Amino acid sequence: MAERVRVKDWRPRGFHLRAPWYLRGKTGVIERRLGEFANPEQLAYGLPAETKPLLRVRFTMRELWGEEAERPDDTLDAEIYAHWLEPVADAETTDAP
Repeated sequence: MAERVRVKDWRPRGFHLRAPWYLRGKTGVIERRLGEFANPEQLAYGLPAETKPLLRVRFTMRELWGEEAERPDDTLDAEIYAHWLEPVADAETTDAP
């Protein structure tokens, strides 16, 4: 079974944010792990950057846009750093808009 994750709905001030707004709070599944890379949120300010795991996460159009999605079962893959993700329990349900 694929590992389910939710994109954190962070809105910190003064940061170069690297998770698209339309994915925040949405649930997807990890499609693959891509390795570790320098944190772009630190690099954007010329700071020394620690490495963070980068993952490819797959979302359905239904999850992103609700039942009004033209093709609800189509998917979108996004590359998101692990510190923007939180695990989702199997029993937990998602709330589409």
